[in-house]
Amino acid sequence: MANNKNRKRLVPGVEQALEKFKQEIASELGIVDSSPGSSLEAALSKYKNEIAGELGIAGTISEKGWDSISSRNCGKVGGRMGGKIGGNMVKKMVEMAEKNLKP
Repeated sequence: MANNKNRKRLVPGVEQALEKFKQEIASELGIVDSSPGSSLEAALSKYKNEIAGELGIAGTISEKGWDSISSRNCGKVGGRMGGKIGGNMVKKMVEMAEKNLKP
Protein backbone atom coordinates (compact mmCIF):
# COMPACT_ATOMS: atom_id res chain seq x y z
CA MET A 1 0.00 0.00 0.00
CA ALA A 2 1.06 3.61 0.28
CA ASN A 3 4.43 4.40 1.78
CA ASN A 4 3.74 6.38 4.96
CA LYS A 5 7.25 6.21 6.43
CA ASN A 6 7.79 9.95 6.00
CA ARG A 7 4.58 10.91 7.75
CA LYS A 8 5.12 12.35 11.19
CA ARG A 9 2.64 10.90 13.68
CA LEU A 10 1.37 12.90 16.61
CA VAL A 11 1.64 9.79 18.74
CA PRO A 12 4.96 8.00 18.16
CA GLY A 13 4.66 4.25 17.61
CA VAL A 14 0.96 4.37 16.71
CA GLU A 15 1.46 2.56 13.38
CA GLN A 16 0.79 -0.94 14.77
CA ALA A 17 -2.41 0.19 16.46
CA LEU A 18 -3.61 1.85 13.27
CA GLU A 19 -2.89 -1.28 11.22
CA LYS A 20 -4.77 -3.40 13.78
CA PHE A 21 -7.70 -0.98 13.65
CA LYS A 22 -7.65 -1.04 9.82
CA GLN A 23 -7.70 -4.87 9.95
CA GLU A 24 -10.70 -4.81 12.31
CA ILE A 25 -12.65 -2.49 10.02
CA ALA A 26 -11.70 -4.48 6.91
CA SER A 27 -12.91 -7.63 8.72
CA GLU A 28 -16.20 -6.00 9.65
CA LEU A 29 -16.68 -4.97 6.01
CA GLY A 30 -15.89 -8.49 4.80
CA ILE A 31 -12.79 -7.38 2.91
CA VAL A 32 -10.49 -9.62 4.94
CA ASP A 33 -11.36 -12.58 7.12
CA SER A 34 -10.48 -12.31 10.78
CA SER A 35 -8.89 -15.73 11.06
CA PRO A 36 -5.38 -15.90 12.50
CA GLY A 37 -2.66 -15.60 9.87
CA SER A 38 -4.83 -13.83 7.31
CA SER A 39 -2.88 -11.09 5.58
CA LEU A 40 -4.34 -7.59 5.47
CA GLU A 41 -2.02 -6.65 2.63
CA ALA A 42 -3.07 -9.64 0.49
CA ALA A 43 -6.74 -8.97 1.16
CA LEU A 44 -6.38 -5.30 0.27
CA SER A 45 -4.56 -6.22 -2.94
CA LYS A 46 -7.41 -8.57 -3.88
CA TYR A 47 -9.94 -5.85 -3.03
CA LYS A 48 -8.00 -3.36 -5.16
CA ASN A 49 -8.19 -5.71 -8.13
CA GLU A 50 -11.92 -6.26 -7.57
CA ILE A 51 -12.47 -2.50 -7.70
CA ALA A 52 -10.34 -2.30 -10.87
CA GLY A 53 -12.63 -4.92 -12.39
CA GLU A 54 -15.70 -2.87 -11.47
CA LEU A 55 -14.12 0.16 -13.14
CA GLY A 56 -13.34 -1.83 -16.28
CA ILE A 57 -9.55 -1.48 -16.09
CA ALA A 58 -8.64 -4.98 -14.88
CA GLY A 59 -7.82 -6.20 -18.40
CA THR A 60 -5.32 -3.40 -18.97
CA ILE A 61 -3.75 -4.07 -15.58
CA SER A 62 -3.35 -7.78 -16.28
CA GLU A 63 -1.83 -7.06 -19.72
CA LYS A 64 0.35 -4.03 -18.97
CA GLY A 65 0.48 -3.70 -15.18
CA TRP A 66 -0.48 -0.92 -12.81
CA ASP A 67 2.19 1.41 -14.25
CA SER A 68 0.12 1.73 -17.44
CA ILE A 69 -2.97 2.97 -15.58
CA SER A 70 -3.63 6.70 -15.51
CA SER A 71 -3.32 8.51 -12.22
CA ARG A 72 -6.99 9.41 -12.54
CA ASN A 73 -8.02 5.73 -12.62
CA CYS A 74 -5.56 4.82 -9.86
CA GLY A 75 -7.14 7.60 -7.81
CA LYS A 76 -10.57 6.14 -8.41
CA VAL A 77 -9.41 2.75 -7.14
CA GLY A 78 -7.66 4.25 -4.12
CA GLY A 79 -10.59 6.53 -3.38
CA ARG A 80 -13.01 3.63 -3.24
CA MET A 81 -10.66 1.60 -1.04
CA GLY A 82 -9.71 4.43 1.29
CA GLY A 83 -13.19 5.87 1.37
CA LYS A 84 -14.80 2.66 2.49
CA ILE A 85 -12.17 1.61 5.03
CA GLY A 86 -11.08 5.05 6.21
CA GLY A 87 -14.63 6.35 6.37
CA ASN A 88 -15.67 3.47 8.59
CA MET A 89 -12.59 3.99 10.78
CA VAL A 90 -13.61 7.63 11.32
CA LYS A 91 -17.23 6.64 11.96
CA LYS A 92 -16.15 4.18 14.64
CA MET A 93 -13.79 6.71 16.25
CA VAL A 94 -16.59 9.29 16.41
CA GLU A 95 -18.87 6.71 18.03
CA MET A 96 -16.19 5.93 20.63
CA ALA A 97 -15.64 9.64 21.34
CA GLU A 98 -19.37 10.29 21.71
CA LYS A 99 -19.66 7.35 24.09
CA ASN A 100 -16.81 8.70 26.23
CA LEU A 101 -18.28 12.22 26.30
CA LYS A 102 -21.64 11.14 27.72
CA PRO A 103 -21.95 11.82 31.49
